[in-house]
Amino acid sequence: MSTPGHSLCPKGLNGCRGNSVPKHFYTVDMPEKRAARLHPDERRAQLVAIGVDMLVECSLDELSTDAVARRAGISRGLLFHYFDSKRDFYRSVVRRECDDFAAATEPDPSLDPVRWMRAFIAGFVAYVTGRRKVYRALVRGASGSHPAAGDIVEATRATLAARVIEGQRRLGLPQSPRLALATRAWLAFAEEAVTSWPLEEPGALDELRAFLESGFVRLLCDLDRPATLSG
Repeated sequence: MSTPGHSLCPKGLNGCRGNSVPKHFYTVDMPEKRAARLHPDERRAQLVAIGVDMLVECSLDELSTDAVARRAGISRGLLFHYFDSKRDFYRSVVRRECDDFAAATEPDPSLDPVRWMRAFIAGFVAYVTGRRKVYRALVRGASGSHPAAGDIVEATRATLAARVIEGQRRLGLPQSPRLALATRAWLAFAEEAVTSWPLEEPGALDELRAFLESGFVRLLCDLDRPATLSG
């Protein structure tokens, strides 16, 4: 175990109940313009990419398949030639984003333990801070707001949790019955920090990575002898 405020307006050409969406490279200027012929796999990938791109300004529930088709220069009916249903399309959008998130947080297995864990944290920070709106719409929002995608999001979180546990093992830290609980707690802490951390100041990303590393050390390094306040 995806960056990662949605304004509302009626559904329209943008496909979101939000402000206008910057043109994606798949966008067509004229809806009636015929799309170039693509291989089915290419067309499917194009439609999923448009769906992910449009989530910068809307939630998964607000994503319009009409607008996705319009941006691709095809009819809505043709979109459902590539996807069995709207639910199938939504799941494909979420899966694409979650797969990209999981890949971005997979460290090089040849790294030493400390560098491995830091690479995981750096990948987590880089991916989510670069895609905060999409991350909030999908990874944070889908499991609670859209049942069609909840299992995909939870599977991604399980992948991230397994990497945290692997990092703890690589560092030679003692195992504990509390490890699974502490791992979920650290991931929740990391998710909140990465989606909320102010990024305007110089060095903000370095500080965020150090903050997450510190939280990892304090939460996962001494599970059976937790520190207490003195006095």
